[in-house]
Amino acid sequence: MDKLLTINNLNVDFTLRSTTLRAVNNVSLSVNKSERLGIVGESGAGKSVLGFSIINLISKPGRIASGTVMLQGEEISSYTYEQMRQIRGNRISMIFQDPMMTLNPVLTIGEQMRETINAHASMSAADVDAICLEKLRKVYIPSPEKRLDQYPHEFSGGMRQRIIIAISLLTNPSLIIADEPTTALDVTIQAEIMDLLLELCETEHMGLILITHDLAVVSQVTQRIAVMYAGSIVEQGATEQLITNPQHPYTKGLLGALPQRASRDGRLNQIPGVMPGLAKIPEGCSFRNRCSLAADICLTQPVLEEKTSGSQVACHMVK
Repeated sequence: MDKLLTINNLNVDFTLRSTTLRAVNNVSLSVNKSERLGIVGESGAGKSVLGFSIINLISKPGRIASGTVMLQGEEISSYTYEQMRQIRGNRISMIFQDPMMTLNPVLTIGEQMRETINAHASMSAADVDAICLEKLRKVYIPSPEKRLDQYPHEFSGGMRQRIIIAISLLTNPSLIIADEPTTALDVTIQAEIMDLLLELCETEHMGLILITHDLAVVSQVTQRIAVMYAGSIVEQGATEQLITNPQHPYTKGLLGALPQRASRDGRLNQIPGVMPGLAKIPEGCSFRNRCSLAADICLTQPVLEEKTSGSQVACHMVK
């Protein structure tokens, strides 16, 4: 398959006074055209920082320290600010966590949509409005002609998220990065948004990177999953393979903590301990302080490599 996005040995650092903290550690992954990839992990795993670094939205004191991000053969990680403006919102769109933080409350939906198109193309006002209405219909916004003149506060949370998705589609991007797109929504609306993203990927032939903490969500939408812990990918593979036959102890812990896997007395399973802060990541395997399989060999850094299961796993104890 044709590679849409390729990330090679990406490192993202945050320099604070005399200390440098590594938020993304030697990450390599790829997304093919029309493929759906899930990136999963607890808060603090580095998922969002990885997503932001793809479109170089890391602000100081953060920076891409090394590694490359390739978009259809172009190394965009070295692009200037002006060059990246032609990529962001055009060839790569991003859906952020909170639509109320993304949408400008003092501008109508129409003004915000038109602004996005005009930033990347030159066309008549009638053509711009036609595109806006088309995209609103694609995300099932009723009476789109009336909605263009309304403000964000006039919509429900689910409708606002649909509008954010419509805005992300305005320039027909090759790739959408969705960063926890259902966090602020109830379960029913979450399912509707996930179904919508899946439908759009299939009909518009877009690649999708879905960033979330919820393995249950990505298992329904994605074709491959990368599990992150403390800035590193600890396991990645085909979704069905990873869900039915997880290899890394952390992946097993995440799956075991799902509500549907609660014990008979209703108690939720949990991974002991907490995600380490960037300044306190253990030497060697970053998960070893929380792992029941930890041994002396875990004091050395494991390499992400293919195991007999077919998945790539960074664990000394998995064969």
